[in-house]
Amino acid sequence: MRLSDFIYQSKSLLKLAYPILIAQLIQNLMGFADTVMAGRVSATDMAAVAVASSVWLPAILTISGIMMALAAIVSQYSGAKAFDKVASATYQTAWIGLFLGGSLILLNATAAPAIYQEVTLEPELKKLMFDYLDYIVWGGPAFCLYFVLRNYSEGLSHTRPTMIISIIGLLVNIPANYIFIYGKFGMPALGGAGCGLATALVYWAMFLSMLAYTYFSKHLKQAHLFERFYWPNWSEIKTVLALGVPIALSLLFEVSLFAVVAIILAPFGAEVVASHQIAINFSGLVFMIPLSLAMAVTIKVGFAVGNKQYQDAKDICWYSALLGLVIAVVTASGTLLFKSEIAGIYTTELPVIELAASLMFLAALFQFSDAIQVISAGALRGYKDTTSILIITFFSYWIVGLSIGLILGLTDWIIEPIGPSGFWIGFISGLTTAAVLLAIRLKVVQARLA
Repeated sequence: MRLSDFIYQSKSLLKLAYPILIAQLIQNLMGFADTVMAGRVSATDMAAVAVASSVWLPAILTISGIMMALAAIVSQYSGAKAFDKVASATYQTAWIGLFLGGSLILLNATAAPAIYQEVTLEPELKKLMFDYLDYIVWGGPAFCLYFVLRNYSEGLSHTRPTMIISIIGLLVNIPANYIFIYGKFGMPALGGAGCGLATALVYWAMFLSMLAYTYFSKHLKQAHLFERFYWPNWSEIKTVLALGVPIALSLLFEVSLFAVVAIILAPFGAEVVASHQIAINFSGLVFMIPLSLAMAVTIKVGFAVGNKQYQDAKDICWYSALLGLVIAVVTASGTLLFKSEIAGIYTTELPVIELAASLMFLAALFQFSDAIQVISAGALRGYKDTTSILIITFFSYWIVGLSIGLILGLTDWIIEPIGPSGFWIGFISGLTTAAVLLAIRLKVVQARLA
């Protein structure tokens, strides 16, 4: 391997990845703005936003996983110069998005009243939570269609719109929150529920902005997306679902694992849960870097495979893994050097800071295997091999990771129970297992195309 080749490939990957990374950070900033602005009304309003988001985000994240299949499909078709198929695949994914987005509205209308009666929360908190969901579901179709157009653009190796549209979303989010949370310009003061309405408007603004961009952009004209209308084609829809559903379930497995561990740790007390949450939240922020890189890898590998440049695809996988490790060295070093300072950003309580700082050491180790597994999964998506990702992530996270976490954290089978540290060792074990198995699977897929 030549250093010049590594530098060239790294620049190419980072050029694709950095707009995605900025977009991811802006989306987190929107969630932060929602929490802070609702919190200025009352703690109940802030809690309502947090609880409602914990219901909404897994649902919308799962749906977005299905849409992510489009980037791999489009990149392969783009590499093969089959641009008519790019347009058709985009329309078929849009039909899926419309169905799923509409289903969220229907599900909320039919199931929410019955669930409302069963939920045992403080009356005001419960009302705000369900009002939030009543508002935000109307943005579901727009979010799905935005994500379709985003993956269409990214599949054509044009990631900058993702960043630009996210900035537009943030510019809509803050004033919309201000208007609907506090009741400005003649609008009713909805409190925390106003965040749901504001977020729905953000989704529509992002979709319409992305639609305008894709229509007028010279960079995207090659795919002729608006020259012909495509009605639903079940054969193509099945192809998208066959690739997308495993991606969606893989994301759900990962998100739900962290949620389950948080629940398991609840009996240990507020300080333990808080310190665990600090380490998880910070790790999630750092994770956006290799995740953005993995999305870029999907695009570049897909394009190379579509163009039958199989050796180039292998080289991209190798260089991206190496780049991921270099980035992990930097982020892990920063985590170790500033672990107490990082924990201090989240809380002023010394016991929580000390425990969170001790978990930060494990969070630093976590970043190496996390980088390799997510980049390997991104490469496999580029090869359109997603079922293996589902099987490997389920086995690694839930069978290996959770089992080790439960044994070390709660039992004396091997050592005295070590609480949250045991679960973090479980996370590391699960991610390492996933990294090894995904890398092996990637070698198998590449060998078939050699």
